[in-house]
Amino acid sequence: MDRLPAARHPCRSRTRSRTRSPVRSPARVPALRGAARATGWAATAGAAVQLLHLAPAAVRLDLVRRTVARRTAGYGSAPHHVALTFDDGPDPRSTPAVLDTLDALGVRATFFLLGEMLERSPDLGHELVVRGHEVAVHGWRHREQWYPAPARDLRELRRTAEAITDLCGARPLWYRPPYGVLTAGLVRAAHRLGLRTVLWTAWGRDWTADASPASVLATARPGLTAGGTLLLHDSDCTSAPDSWRSTLGALPLIAAHCHDRGLTLGPLREHGVPKWHAMPLRRDVSGTSCHGDIMRQARRAGTA
Repeated sequence: MDRLPAARHPCRSRTRSRTRSPVRSPARVPALRGAARATGWAATAGAAVQLLHLAPAAVRLDLVRRTVARRTAGYGSAPHHVALTFDDGPDPRSTPAVLDTLDALGVRATFFLLGEMLERSPDLGHELVVRGHEVAVHGWRHREQWYPAPARDLRELRRTAEAITDLCGARPLWYRPPYGVLTAGLVRAAHRLGLRTVLWTAWGRDWTADASPASVLATARPGLTAGGTLLLHDSDCTSAPDSWRSTLGALPLIAAHCHDRGLTLGPLREHGVPKWHAMPLRRDVSGTSCHGDIMRQARRAGTA
């Protein structure tokens, strides 16, 4: 009996095609090698630019900030003084409660403001200064700065500094980058605007969901020494919801801890950190920035 031919798979072609590797002409080989070298050089140059961009972030390292970058880290020379600083405000949900607590404690502080938060609550920014506190630049919005963008850095820092000057009624002297990540572009932009960069030497990790007044004090306690700068937050706009309540509850504990050890809590202006000479901010042709109009409208409406 004759054997029937094996059935073919419907997806398999009857003939097998053989793929041939492309033949490179001898003339193309040097060009391909040159392109490969150029690609390698470009990658190396890009990595070098990125490294230079992020090099100032080394100030976050404990050894660096305790030795060669003490001023940038926030170490002050005023005797028995601890600088109290807040980030991410002003926030109408939380900043007023923080201000009331500071008034009750007789303590003044430095508030590093976000420009977009200030534009939403210009009256609250003005109230910070009226109640004796210091205002400083934290950036226009709270975002990471991993990639070089020097023009944007200068534009946003200048915009924030102008907003603070016009809406709060005081010229900022200090700058603190979001997340404490300092880059070459931010260093240059801050210097051009006459802003001294100040990070922190102690924090309370008050932005976490599991923070409590006791945990904030316990975390901050080792750094509450003469010349230290404490970082806290008066807003939860970039933190766990309602985390600011832990900050609020920790303030009396921190104040009592410092008082018992002969330390004074106060703003950076009293901390003995050298200031840079303020540079002129860019104004419009009328001599005032656009944020002045916002503040005047708020005052006419009776909100500032």
